[in-house]
Amino acid sequence: MTRLNDIYEMHGQSPWVDNLKRSYMTGGTLQQMIRDGVRGVTSNPTTFQKAIAAGSDYDDQFASLAQTHSVEDAYWELVITDVADACTVMRSVYDDSGGHDGFVSIEVSPALALDASGTTESARHLHERIDLPNLMVKIPGTQPGLAPIQTMISEGRSINVTLIFGIERYGDVIEAYISGLEEHVASGATNLARINSVASFFISRVDTEVDRRLEKIGTPEAMQLRGKAAVAQAKLAYRMFRQKFSGPRWDALAAKGAKVQRPLWASTSTKNPEYPDLLYVDSLIGPDSVNTMPDATIEAFNDHGTVARTIDADVADAQAVIDQLKAVGVDMVDVGRTLENEGVASFTKSYDELLQVLADKYEALRDAAH
Repeated sequence: MTRLNDIYEMHGQSPWVDNLKRSYMTGGTLQQMIRDGVRGVTSNPTTFQKAIAAGSDYDDQFASLAQTHSVEDAYWELVITDVADACTVMRSVYDDSGGHDGFVSIEVSPALALDASGTTESARHLHERIDLPNLMVKIPGTQPGLAPIQTMISEGRSINVTLIFGIERYGDVIEAYISGLEEHVASGATNLARINSVASFFISRVDTEVDRRLEKIGTPEAMQLRGKAAVAQAKLAYRMFRQKFSGPRWDALAAKGAKVQRPLWASTSTKNPEYPDLLYVDSLIGPDSVNTMPDATIEAFNDHGTVARTIDADVADAQAVIDQLKAVGVDMVDVGRTLENEGVASFTKSYDELLQVLADKYEALRDAAH
């Protein structure tokens, strides 16, 4: 047994890997990760950009696709192939857990982040194209993303809500999920057990942005708050999760098999080398949650992570940190808004760069043919 196994068996948290590339399936890496305790996979345009640009694993399929597909359509074929293959590998985890874990996430195009109708159409298409029960389609938790999230849940589709950076928006996401379940019931559904969702709450980027603001303020009171905002906000998000998924409204859905929308801690590698490498893993362990970690963080946790329930410890202290941040002049709502905009821009940039890499490959193939 590994420490990853332990946080699930002892504390109910599911460790997922935040990376996907073709060699994971062809070389047996993903199968080994499952044995080591990994229970799900997340992907995004940045991880695929690195995977596809890095080597030759995709060249043969791309060369074939380039004869009949546009560059962008060829990209989606590459990604869909990887995600479907990963779903097949993870299916044993899905089946053994009764549909609790074993999910693989694919993200709608970042270009649709502010396009509600386009997001809805794309998410529906991906679910229908990869018709597997352990697929989650990622929809950004932007304001225009809320209606598509609710629509997809109302249609009985599993969704990973990504790019959540603040408490207020997290509350909106939970409402979209619960309202979607209620719509599904209103349409005649009697069993909600196959619908799954996670809400991906980003962690390390919060400290990066808040620390920048604190250093600009520069007072002793501000400086002592560095490195505290991200974990504090996540603890308050978990408190909100527990509050929202309780009471008569939720109980009525749970009676029909509804599952809570688990908070998923994303961006959990430490960006500041002055902070402990597992700050955003060790501090956020608790039941009905997920932590999706890049490969290096998974290796670090299995080597020296602390297996203990921490997510709902010292919540009063977490509230005090948020209150102190406000007192010194850090507006956490504005922090969330800034990070959301940056997150959308970052994923769009990775997507555009990836399409350019593929366009260059396409030109090289065409030149070689002539």
